[in-house]
Amino acid sequence: MKGIELSRGFYIEYGMPMLKKSFPELLDKIAVGLVGHGSECFGFDDDISKDHDFSAGFCIWLPEEYEHEYGFKLSRAYSSLPNEYMGIVRLRQSGGYTGRGVMTIEDFYRRYTGNPGVPNSIKDWLYLPAQALAEAVNGEVFYDPLGKFTGIRNKIKAGMPEDVRLKRIASLLFDTAQSGQYNFKRCLAHGEYGAAVIALSKFMESYASVVCLINSVYPPYYKWLIRTASLQPLLGAESNRLNTLQSLYGESPEKCQTEIELICKALINVLIEHGLCRPMGDFLEPYCYAVNDKIHTEWLRNMPVML
Repeated sequence: MKGIELSRGFYIEYGMPMLKKSFPELLDKIAVGLVGHGSECFGFDDDISKDHDFSAGFCIWLPEEYEHEYGFKLSRAYSSLPNEYMGIVRLRQSGGYTGRGVMTIEDFYRRYTGNPGVPNSIKDWLYLPAQALAEAVNGEVFYDPLGKFTGIRNKIKAGMPEDVRLKRIASLLFDTAQSGQYNFKRCLAHGEYGAAVIALSKFMESYASVVCLINSVYPPYYKWLIRTASLQPLLGAESNRLNTLQSLYGESPEKCQTEIELICKALINVLIEHGLCRPMGDFLEPYCYAVNDKIHTEWLRNMPVML
């Protein structure tokens, strides 16, 4: 059973009855779900995931104005729920943040955006780690009659401002070109085989990240990055081919370089087909500047392309 299913079942069987019995006055104010840190929030958990930080817990999000009166009471009631559900022991909070239990709506979003809700400005959007935005909108909301939590979630989920997306894409295209198409083969030519592996790793991360952004998806933590990119409608198959590059490198660095060029060509074709660039050859670097030129916000366009 997936973690989200486990948490939803635990909430339905134990959480909702507790809320109805002890806090009926809050039923139209709170939201409940499983969102945030952990493979289960992305739906990527498996049997191996159960060896750490795997729990049947869920989140209760409370508007900030009710925290003083109800925060402690709700937390104590949540802690009194069964310690085990379907053979899975629930995480207990002991000074650290578990990502489960009671928190205010505003504190939840502050953890990921630095604001009590949606980022306030282009600069806020630009400098936020993409993985934080990915965690802010993953998972599932089980219950939210007020709609406040979901309203913020949907605004973030709708995507970053287009100029910020373009800047990030441009920066990642530069990184992809430099690491995969340029430095990888130069490191090999110099006999710097460890550096070549680093370049290959940077290429894989940049490529998968730019695929996510082209599909208007926030790139998650690197552990789940290629898997997320592989699920996208645009360049998903090419992203999945990233999984073969390390073995190709061990077999033949030349074959690995050929595969890099092929998946870069697929990326260039998508950039052209979606009107982000005109054809400019097979090297990705010129395309990064073409994408950057499409940014309307002057100071953002004039910033160095590398973030």
